[in-house]
Amino acid sequence: MKEQAQNPQAAGERVVYDKCVCHEVLDHVRDFLGVSPEVKQHLANSRVELLKAVREVIDGRIERLSKQGQQGTKIAVE
Repeated sequence: MKEQAQNPQAAGERVVYDKCVCHEVLDHVRDFLGVSPEVKQHLANSRVELLKAVREVIDGRIERLSKQGQQGTKIAVE
């Protein structure tokens, strides 16, 4: 599941990364169906859009959590 890729900017260094789940699924769909280059491009674009949607969900949740003030207890000071 891990792929090795060479970074052209770092001479001789290898970078190891994990493919995302949607990339794995789309690779299997493409292999199974034997799709055309146009369909491959459409699937690549849809993967990007899916990841953007996930990012929006996470950003929205962060925003809601940030707006919620911490609830405390008022204490009367003499």
